[in-house]
Amino acid sequence: MPKMKTKSSAKKRFSMTASGKVKVAQAGKRHGMIKRTPKFIRDARGTTVLSDQDARIVKKYMPYDR
Repeated sequence: MPKMKTKSSAKKRFSMTASGKVKVAQAGKRHGMIKRTPKFIRDARGTTVLSDQDARIVKKYMPYDR
C-alpha cells in the first residue's frame, strides 16, 4: 500500500496539540493594521484552536500528524 500524501500547504499553516486539536495562527493580521481596532489586535495575538468541524477537514490533509 503506498503512503498517503500530506498537503504541503496544511503542514505549513497548522500544527497539532498533544490532545489532538488543531492549532492555527490568528487570522487577519497580515496587513491593514491601521484600520483595525486596538481591541482586535490585542485579541488576535498568538494562536487559537480550530473548531471541531474545521479540524475534521484539516486532519484529512495531514494523515500522519495525529
